[in-house]
Amino acid sequence: MSNKDNNFRNKFKEEVASQLGINLKPGDNGSLSARDAGRIGGEMVRRMIKAYQEKLQ
Repeated sequence: MSNKDNNFRNKFKEEVASQLGINLKPGDNGSLSARDAGRIGGEMVRRMIKAYQEKLQ
């Protein structure tokens, strides 16, 4: 995985978390609940699927 991909993924994650009202700290987020981590990841997947489907049309 390239550094560019990792930077994009981190920005995307921070954007989604912010829109969901979840505060992420730079670096370690070990205190983040599993529920909040799942909400962030699930929303990221939904958005990626939507973007891919729109690209196909």
